[in-house]
Amino acid sequence: MEHARSERPIALVGLMGAGKTTVARVLGERLGASVADLDAMIEAEEGRPIADLFAHEGEAWFRRREREILDRVLADGVEIVACGGGIVTDPSSRRSLRERCRVAWLEVSPGAAADRVATTAAERPMLAGDTPARRLEALSIERDPLYAETAHVRVATDGRTPEVVADAVLAALDASR
Repeated sequence: MEHARSERPIALVGLMGAGKTTVARVLGERLGASVADLDAMIEAEEGRPIADLFAHEGEAWFRRREREILDRVLADGVEIVACGGGIVTDPSSRRSLRERCRVAWLEVSPGAAADRVATTAAERPMLAGDTPARRLEALSIERDPLYAETAHVRVATDGRTPEVVADAVLAALDASR
């Protein structure tokens, strides 16, 4: 599939388990583009897993750090950004994504997301306090309006491979020009 390059990077948002990291990697390989995974960058720079950062620094600190790294990678010219699932809870990050990127919301049902994150649920602080399926349902209800507000396009991921989702992201972004 031929894809027209843009000055604005592609940013992927969506619930944990939507496939943002994997689809970003596929897009980067297909387009020969640089990729930034914000969660991985925060962990690398802080030298601690996200669960530890949430436990010791708090979610507000984490969202500020996430916003700083988003601003930095956009200033550095990164072409594909895999965002953390909660980035849309910060109004400044939502605005920056909407204005500076072409944002694709990778939509996933809470059930499919729970299946996908089952082996890493203990490492995910936003899943604490209930079963992953119930927490993801609650997060979906809370965040879906924010994803919708931020995204330029929506791409369903349930039952689709990362390669098929990457194709759909490119097609949707090209169609939205």
